[in-house]
Amino acid sequence: MTVLKTFNIKKSFNIGTAAQVDVLKGIDLEIREGEISAIIGPSGVGKSTFLHIIGGLDKPTEGRVEIDGENIYKYNDIKLAQIRNKIIGFVFQAHHLLPEFTALENVMLPGMIAGKNTKQLEKECLSVLESVGLTGRAQHRPSELSGGELQRIAVARALVNDPRLLLADEPSGNLDPKTAESLHDLLWNLSRKLNKTMIVVTHNMELASRADRVIELYDGKINNNL
Repeated sequence: MTVLKTFNIKKSFNIGTAAQVDVLKGIDLEIREGEISAIIGPSGVGKSTFLHIIGGLDKPTEGRVEIDGENIYKYNDIKLAQIRNKIIGFVFQAHHLLPEFTALENVMLPGMIAGKNTKQLEKECLSVLESVGLTGRAQHRPSELSGGELQRIAVARALVNDPRLLLADEPSGNLDPKTAESLHDLLWNLSRKLNKTMIVVTHNMELASRADRVIELYDGKINNNL
């Protein structure tokens, strides 16, 4: 079953008053349910831009993104935000946890936004924290956690609403090699166990090699000669 399809995705940015930079130049992609894909390519080629467009964070200049056959950009910003909350999970290079909240509260946020019952949500989030090995850190604030723990919390937060699509943008980019490898194992194991469809943007070729499919962006398009 196809979860994601993109059609002729283009993205341009205006620099100053006259110059226009064409970052994405027409990307067609199809991702099937349960598939783990890695997007690679040199810096500045548009990997993160493409991931943000897939995830409803940045509208394309041209083209269409369909999740489960539905064009997500036909909706207004309010509906698009609901789609991001309920069917897309994000893990960024920077964890983006709220410093004044505990680990548990940070994980609960997407569920609270979705209007879930607080008591039931807390139980669900404690279970997700257990799946990432951090039950004992539930009441700690981000300042009390290591870099690897912060990213595990971010993974738990991304999973709490049981998303159709998990998107990770250089998730281990700020971690040392040993901690990065541990995070990679966690992402892969959880994705397989939960049958999650995952797309990872990475410079780490060892990480990319573990994916079911490697997608290389070059000059604004997919390199079909990979």
